[in-house]
Amino acid sequence: MSFRLVAAADAARPITVLTAGDAKAWLDQQPPAVRGAAAAAGFKGEAEQSLLLPDATGAIAGAAVVTGPRTADEPDWAFAALADALPEGAWQIVDGVAADATAQALGWALGTYAYTRYKPAKSKGTATLVWPAAADRRLVEALAGATTLGRDLITTPANDLGPGDLADAARAVAARHGADISVIVGDQLLAENYPAVHAVGRASSRPPCLIDMIWGDPSHPTITLVGKGVCFDSGGYDIKPSAGMKMMKKDMGGAATVLALADAAMAAGLKLRLRVLIPAVENLIAGNAFKPMDVLKTRKGMTVEVGNTDAEGRLILADALHEAASSTPDLIIDVATLTGAARVALGPELPVLFGRDDALVRAALDHGTAAADPLWQLPLWAPYRKLMDSKVADINSIADSPFGGAIIAGLFLAEFVPATQAWLHIDTMAWLGKANPGRPEGGEPLGLRALFRLLASRQAA
Repeated sequence: MSFRLVAAADAARPITVLTAGDAKAWLDQQPPAVRGAAAAAGFKGEAEQSLLLPDATGAIAGAAVVTGPRTADEPDWAFAALADALPEGAWQIVDGVAADATAQALGWALGTYAYTRYKPAKSKGTATLVWPAAADRRLVEALAGATTLGRDLITTPANDLGPGDLADAARAVAARHGADISVIVGDQLLAENYPAVHAVGRASSRPPCLIDMIWGDPSHPTITLVGKGVCFDSGGYDIKPSAGMKMMKKDMGGAATVLALADAAMAAGLKLRLRVLIPAVENLIAGNAFKPMDVLKTRKGMTVEVGNTDAEGRLILADALHEAASSTPDLIIDVATLTGAARVALGPELPVLFGRDDALVRAALDHGTAAADPLWQLPLWAPYRKLMDSKVADINSIADSPFGGAIIAGLFLAEFVPATQAWLHIDTMAWLGKANPGRPEGGEPLGLRALFRLLASRQAA
């Protein structure tokens, strides 16, 4: 992927970078043709505004763009907007600050994204930007490429992205980076002791699977990523209404996010030993589908009473998390589109973060703030655990109360992660309902940049 960034170009037109504080003074010093163009375009020097600069003949000679305030590692969204706004041809920043170069290139790269699997984009431009000399090209390509991967996977509908297709996507990532990968499919899940994954996915004509990818030097810090890969969720016998089922192609957003995170980490060459575990299923209805009040076995040996078949994600994660913990990695991170309760609590754009270790949670939150990719903590409130007590099994999959659903789900998962294991659980929407520059409406691996920073901070020296 080029992201319309080029190494060099002849006759590249210049881009002047301004801030909101200096834009007015700059404009006052421009010739009448430029001031007239600004008035005609409604250019007021506000953040993320851009202006095409005419020469004496009226031809476009350059452009100016106004950047806004940013956090430490936030993409420059003004350049994301600029990627659409500039006319065809090559462009080059002429007075950029070296410290901003990576953010500008990343903003531009994210701004060039469009989902085009089924029809071409209507509004994407064709302009190219010469790589800013000081930009960290490897980092930009790693993060932009991973974001593209995550967006494409989440946005693709279930007819073209079932469990096997998700496994193929993981194989492609593994092949690109020289990672090892294995996929356990269908009834082999029972032979390999992943009974909950099998139970949730067995009603689909497309068999469930467990994706297991490993990369990196075994002597480096060990990180295991676990992602919920429900490629479509009907709710099972506790069937969703049509409005609730409409967006369930994105119920594999957790899997897409961890796969994208691993792709970014490998592309950037982080000194880590990475493992990625993705249980991939479709939660459908058939004669062999699991049912309310069934009691399921799990890989850990715990039995689970099914309180609601629409709480299927935590069941497949239970098997995967127990396997993740079996090798005692330095850190486990799971990401899942797990509960509507998390969206009610924090809205669609702010993933919920759970963890037992306050220092680890604080680090994740701080990295999210620095990357403008925020997470927000909710507590693993232990007294709620008793709400999942079952009379016939070790635990019920849901609580006997309608409240605190995101916390209940986190506490359920905690049953499958040893108390001494470093672990973070992220409950995400994985979708943007409105478009902004560089952040189009559609699938989004929310938390990707935050978690990438966290992984980078834990790599070998």
